[in-house]
Amino acid sequence: MSLPVYFAPLEGVTDTVYRQVHHAHFGGPVKYFIPFISPTQNLVLTPRERKNVDPQANAGFYAVPQVLAKNAGHFIWAANLLHDLGYEEINLNAGCPSGTVTAKGKGAGLLQRPQELSWLLDEIFAHTPVRVSVKTRIGFSSPEEFDALLEIYSRYPIHELIIHPRTREEYYKGSVHRDVYAAAEARTRLPLVYNGDLFTPQACRALEQAHPKTRALMLGRGMLANPALAQTYAGGAPLSRETLRAFHDDLLSAYQEAYPSSVVLGRMREVAKNIACCFEGAEKPLKAARKASSMAAYQDAVTRLFEDYALSANPCFSARS
Repeated sequence: MSLPVYFAPLEGVTDTVYRQVHHAHFGGPVKYFIPFISPTQNLVLTPRERKNVDPQANAGFYAVPQVLAKNAGHFIWAANLLHDLGYEEINLNAGCPSGTVTAKGKGAGLLQRPQELSWLLDEIFAHTPVRVSVKTRIGFSSPEEFDALLEIYSRYPIHELIIHPRTREEYYKGSVHRDVYAAAEARTRLPLVYNGDLFTPQACRALEQAHPKTRALMLGRGMLANPALAQTYAGGAPLSRETLRAFHDDLLSAYQEAYPSSVVLGRMREVAKNIACCFEGAEKPLKAARKASSMAAYQDAVTRLFEDYALSANPCFSARS
């Protein structure tokens, strides 16, 4: 039996359109996390945020909105709004490493001030009407910070603690700190979800065997590169050239219906960067797709990618760009 898989929220990528098209083509994820909304003192959602959490836009699968906040009142306002929309669970983002986010004390910036994090969680769990999970990194500057952070988290009825075992300063560089995750398994009774550098079905199975207390896996970059990753890990069909092309083409059509052409081209160049990881030696069409200034040039590059290059026997994410 494989562990449940969650699709990570990836800002600017896994939007409403992407989630719907992925769900239509591939199995595997039991939860799709919605990229964060960030309430401000005006207590209104932007049109993009409102569209992203619209229940109709997330029909057909279990969706979990994520909230980026350091102010308890802002979080609780968002939680009540999302509860009224019918959501049963929301996620606190304590992991985003972006400099523009952490400079405001949000995301992984929360980890710099453990006492303020504790005060925030006090208020959240006293006044939030739905289940709350937390997605966290293991510290801001050092993995050693996680002992104190885990002690704080363990005081609260967190629905699931999703751990990406890197610090904010590490971003996505270097190896994940599996030893810190293993120590957390031994020290807390909170339900744990593992997130970080799971790019193949084999890696998912190895994590599952090495960490038997893990409740679920959250996959992000690995799913962007191989959208069939969760499906294959669960025992379903592996990625094929045909399924990947159908997914790509339907995603393009859906984006063309939803966005202006300039936005569509930008979105699809990012898609091409990710799925090119599935092909052997595809640097030339990848470069052409990334530099395409028109949809015709983009389509030509993608046609060459699918027609002239072999699909990898084990397609997975790589850091090439």
